[in-house]
Amino acid sequence: MNRTLFAVVAAAALLSSCVSQPEPASSSGQTAESDQSDDTNQAYKDRAVALVQGTPSTGGTSSGTTESGDTDESDPAAVSGDSATDVPPPAPGVLTPEEEALLSNYLARLQYMVYYDTETGLDPQTAKVAVSQANAYLIQKLGLNVVDFDQIERNKKDQLAAYQAETGGSIDLIQYIAQKNNADVYVEIAFTVATSAKETRHYATVQGAMKFYDTSTAQLLGSISYQSPQGMSPYSSQDAVNNTVMQSVSAIMPRLIDQSKSLIKGALSRGIRYEVVIQNTPDSRAVSSLRRALAKSVREVEQASYSAAETRLYLYTFKTSDKVEDAIYDAADRAGMPDIYLVFSRGKAFTFNSGL
Repeated sequence: MNRTLFAVVAAAALLSSCVSQPEPASSSGQTAESDQSDDTNQAYKDRAVALVQGTPSTGGTSSGTTESGDTDESDPAAVSGDSATDVPPPAPGVLTPEEEALLSNYLARLQYMVYYDTETGLDPQTAKVAVSQANAYLIQKLGLNVVDFDQIERNKKDQLAAYQAETGGSIDLIQYIAQKNNADVYVEIAFTVATSAKETRHYATVQGAMKFYDTSTAQLLGSISYQSPQGMSPYSSQDAVNNTVMQSVSAIMPRLIDQSKSLIKGALSRGIRYEVVIQNTPDSRAVSSLRRALAKSVREVEQASYSAAETRLYLYTFKTSDKVEDAIYDAADRAGMPDIYLVFSRGKAFTFNSGL
């Protein structure tokens, strides 16, 4: 280190001595000529240092990296590694601006399916009034498509065989129907009714709760309890009940929508979860290659289970379901599963056969 410093100083002194000293100048031009002489001497000194150290001189101040590839520590951006093309990945739970936009769009397009808790013994006609009133809010206030009460009743009968074949009863039938209808949230209404009459007037009160679940996982997202004021009808007890039920549901729906969006947003810090089942996976190395290939196109990949007969993966991303399906095909091609094919899908759940 001392020898190098001595060599630098000696070379600088040698080259500096070769520079002729300026002649005394008049007072009007002395300052300019002195500055020029200083600049010339400094240039020679810089050249001497460059020759001794073996680095080329650029004649100016460098930033970032030198031509030899060494980092200039005087440049804060170079030391920190920040650049326009080298942006570090977001920390866990931190969304990029693009992901924030995708999440906002997803929340704005949430689809709901409303039904009632059949275990409470509620009269189906009263339940239908409650479900229809909730659907009316979703249609009129949010402009959403809904699955009406009668359609759910038909699906419970028509899709029972498919439900048993696909799930084996592992999930609730209503959750299955919600998935088949691409609902993100399914709402379950439960309440009890109390009626009374006085002279020609009929009264009713409603007490209960509206629970809402994540359709993919059946996870309870939240519950809103309510106690209605007493409703009245001059016509009949059922009319009083219907009026009270409709008023109660209309009052609670805005709270339910706001709360569901807030809770879903908090639950999606990792991304929207997609469940992928791959049948016939005898080669664990191919599954490993598939996971690594998928990790390049989605936010996270989690392997829930593995066997030679079946592998279950959870993908976390803000992509739409069709983009996720495309990503699986692309990853499978790279992982040596070119013959993979889709067996069936419902909502955010996919079942593939590896083709192996």
